[in-house]
This record gives sequence, C-alpha cells and structure tokens, in this order.
Amino acid sequence: MRGDYWLFFAVIILIISLALNQVPLVLITLLFLLTGGVSRLWNRFCLHRVEYRRHLSRNQVFSGEEIVYEIEVTNRKPLPLPWLHIEDELPNNVTLLKGKAIATAEDRVILINMFPVNWYHRVRRRFPLRCPQRGCFVFGPTRIRSGDLFGFFQREKRIEELDFLLVYPRLVPLDQLGIPSKQLFGDIRLRRHLFQDPVLTAGVRDYHFGDSLKRIHWKSTARLGKLQTRVYEPTTTVDLSIFLDVRTLEAPYWGSILQLQELGIIAAASISQHALKEGYRVGLYVNQITRFSRGMVRVPHSQHPDQLLHILEALAQLHQIEAIPAGRFIQQEARNVPWGSTLVVITAQATDELLAELMDLKRVGRSVALIKVGGTAPEVMTDDLSVYHISDDIAWDVVEQIGLKRT
Repeated sequence: MRGDYWLFFAVIILIISLALNQVPLVLITLLFLLTGGVSRLWNRFCLHRVEYRRHLSRNQVFSGEEIVYEIEVTNRKPLPLPWLHIEDELPNNVTLLKGKAIATAEDRVILINMFPVNWYHRVRRRFPLRCPQRGCFVFGPTRIRSGDLFGFFQREKRIEELDFLLVYPRLVPLDQLGIPSKQLFGDIRLRRHLFQDPVLTAGVRDYHFGDSLKRIHWKSTARLGKLQTRVYEPTTTVDLSIFLDVRTLEAPYWGSILQLQELGIIAAASISQHALKEGYRVGLYVNQITRFSRGMVRVPHSQHPDQLLHILEALAQLHQIEAIPAGRFIQQEARNVPWGSTLVVITAQATDELLAELMDLKRVGRSVALIKVGGTAPEVMTDDLSVYHISDDIAWDVVEQIGLKRT
C-alpha cells in the first residue's frame, strides 16, 4: 500500500531526528506515525460489516418501459466511513435517466457512486432506467473501495452476485405488421378438422376392419368375447407451432441485420399473443441455443395463461447467431410436432432449402404458413402454401418504435 511508504520514511526521519537531537522534528514525526497507525487500523476495519445490496424494481419488463435501479449500503459498526467508492457494472443497452456512467468494452458501463457513511447508518440511492431494447441483461459485479480519512490506505472488495433483467419484445397488432389477422387465422380456422382426442374416451364399439390395434379395449374384449374398439371424444383443438429463423444474412455470411431480427421476434411475439387470445395452443421453436436453454429453444404447446410469458422469456434471450439452418431444424422438429398443428415459419432468409422443406410438409398433409420479413416476397409455385410478407417500409416503421435506426 502507498501508506506503508510514508510510514517507512517517517521512521527514517524519526531515527535521524533522534540522532540529531531535533525535538520539534521528533514530535512532528511521532504525530505523523500516530496518524499513520490510526489510518492503518481504520483501513483494516473500514469494510468490516459493510453490507451492499442492489435491487431492480422489476426483473421483467416490456421494451420501452422504465424501472428503478436501487443500491443500498449499510454500515453496521461504530466506525464511520469518511468515503465509500462504489463501481457498478451495468449493461450499455439500458438508458440511465439519472446519474452518469463511464463506457467500457463489451457493451458495459460503470456507474460510479462516492459518498460518506456514518456509523450504524444506511444509504440508499435510486436511478431510473429506461429499457429501449429487448434482451437479457446482467447487472454486476460491483467493486467497493474505502479507506482512512487521509487517503493513505485503501481496501477493496468485489461483490460477484449478479442480477438479471429480461426485456420482452414489443407486442403490436398484426395489421401493423402488414399481416391481415382475419385472413391468417381465418385461413387456419378453415383448415381445422374434427379430430378425436385420445385422452378422452367416450365408450367402446365393435371392432371394424381397418381399426388400429392401439385402439382396442382389451378388458371389454375379454368380457364380451369379441374385439372392442375405443371411441374417443371429438375435438377441434389444433396447435399453432411458430418456427422463428434467427438468420438474417444470406449464407455463408455470419452476423445479423439487427432490425430484421428484432422484427422477426416482434412478429413471433405478436402472433403468439393473438393466437392465444383466439384459443389456440401455441408452441415456439427457434434454431438457436441461448444462455439458459438446454439445447435448442423450445416452448411446448400450451393454452395456459402463463404461456405468453414463457414465450416472451424465450424471445427476450435470443442473440444473433443460429445453431442450425432453419430448413434442417424444421425437418428435425416437425416429426415431434402434433399432426394437427399449423406451422407458422418466420424468416428473413427464405432459402431454397427452407422452401423445399415447407413444400414437403405440405405434400404430406401439413398445414404451413410462411411469413417473410423484409426484402422481397418469395416466389412459391403453388397456392397451397400461404405466404405473408412484411415489407421493408413496414419493417423500419416498427423497429424505429423501439429505438433502432434505419441502416
């Protein structure tokens, strides 16, 4: 520590002053040594029993909303702190409405606070934040420094605990995206067929040629002495499977056009909201692995009231890099998607491979709709595949609402 050098020089001066019999200098040096000793002792205990806490007023918000970031320091000892220096790491994607932050590398900023804390005293400071961009953001770690009154000695400790903020994508009416909701969901509704729910058994009947052996009710067969087949309750429930392709640049280029990716995410979120309101069971599939996902992003189909929040949480965590091409991803996942499900594919790059896979799904009886984001609408040679296009003008108007500029 730099204070040790001053004490070392003070000891040398004391020895010289004693040798020269300079009493005033001896007294001054002793006073200096006493001050240095007290400062060193003060520094040793300055961060002892100092508690630090950060708090976000909300951990989940929608794009454009505001929250309050609060820090709290408590000094639980009779030793006052003449100064306390706190450096909090914050994401650069949130906007501080009060206070100043210093930009650092990797999209991070440092929020600096410096103030005294009396004995057995608590200090709180609040900073309003605006969250203009979707994402999963990390707050922390934190560095705390303090020392003696004269600044001879300093002690530091690091708080590694992190806080996370999820900013959900903005939800907009489908008509604002250029997608006629009545046409999209009306087209899906017209294609709904009357299915039989294998969970709900209405009764049994005599076996008819062609009935699946899986439907045979063996207990009734044994009791009546002839084959009996289960009869299931009818249902019109059809799942809506949303496949989002995060690639926005033509292969083999890497990277992302941020505006197009955000618009695709907004489209996925808005379609999910509309479909759930209409009574559909909705599931989400994304060709990406995120920080908190185990494998590809998959949100199972559900009509639960919290399903939209689960979908928004998954969309908030998406980044810019795909893990697998969309065509191959849909091919792998389609076999696990319920047969009565309608596949809605959202992409900015409608490649030949992707279109070929969608046409294969149509040929085997699947219901498929394609939503092209930006650029030009793809040319599809058949009317069986429903295609919707979000034009560039609509795209820029929507993304500018979340603070992104035209490029």
